[in-house]
Amino acid sequence: MEKRVIGGILNVPGIIRLEMAAAKFMEHSHNTYGIKAISMYGILGFIFFIAGIGLIRTTEDLPS
Repeated sequence: MEKRVIGGILNVPGIIRLEMAAAKFMEHSHNTYGIKAISMYGILGFIFFIAGIGLIRTTEDLPS
């Protein structure tokens, strides 16, 4: 149960960071800072999102 809650909590910053990466990409900032920001937000968002999904999927329910 606790792992599923932590997985759900990890999904939120993952989704937010992926959205921030998409917003930076849509700004068309071709300078070095823009590319670094897109990659940083995208990579961290992907890691958080995959970790959260992994915790939710692999945690088994307790028998009733």
